[in-house]
Amino acid sequence: MKSVTPASVAGDLQAYEDQHVHAVYDQIATHFSSTRYKPWPIIAKFISDLPSGWIGLDSGTGNGKYLPLPADRPGSVLTVGLDRSRSLLLIARNAGCEPTTPVVREVVWGDVLDNGWRAGAFDYAISIATIHHLASYERRRLAVQRLLQCVSPAHGRILIYVWAIEQDNLSKRVIPADGSTAPSSGKDVFVPWVISQQGITPSPTTKQPLKNLLENSGTIIEAPVYHRYYHMFAKGELTRLTCDAAQGMGLVVGPPEEGRRGIEIIQDGWERSNYYAELRCWKA
Repeated sequence: MKSVTPASVAGDLQAYEDQHVHAVYDQIATHFSSTRYKPWPIIAKFISDLPSGWIGLDSGTGNGKYLPLPADRPGSVLTVGLDRSRSLLLIARNAGCEPTTPVVREVVWGDVLDNGWRAGAFDYAISIATIHHLASYERRRLAVQRLLQCVSPAHGRILIYVWAIEQDNLSKRVIPADGSTAPSSGKDVFVPWVISQQGITPSPTTKQPLKNLLENSGTIIEAPVYHRYYHMFAKGELTRLTCDAAQGMGLVVGPPEEGRRGIEIIQDGWERSNYYAELRCWKA
């Protein structure tokens, strides 16, 4: 099990995230990407159900594993990937491509809190395992508002995923239960990333595993460990965050009302140690 430790957030929050999130992902990008290749079912279905011709944003795209979707209708929608990590974007540019048939994806270097898009520029947006890296409630709220701003006010659709305090039995993470945090407000933690020796290519002159080579030489090498900041969400917290973000923009949360703009929460829930919320924008 990975040892998750409590995190204390203080000082300049942008500098805090630069140190404990962005710098870490630039260091682990290649190893991280090798473990992130299978789309999650609800996200894959969300993209597969989109009308042909729609253009969307993957805010915090990472290695771009969702950019080639939908798998059943390749090229029917166009998803633009945005991320702060240049190292991950270099991987995302060719996400899902075979060596013999290279495809260049649309990716942009930027911050999920930036307001770099024309209002309503996209038909849809996804934010998968990104908002939980923001180090305050206000920054997480702003990230949701940026998603709401960039999609069509009349038909825009949004899907958000964040890590949950409630981890399932398949998770390698154990969230510390210190009793100091209210059940509804989540927990700030550091989650370690260990770059194991597996997958490191041994010398071409020998077929011995790297571990054996090190043991035979008497050399002991400890695998590097990087600690990433996360805000682990509590039950109901993501839904409350999205409602607060929308209401802060003057949007109605609920069914369409004549002469108003708003959002509906189409579905929300828990899946494999994550909370998710799907939103639909409306303009009556």
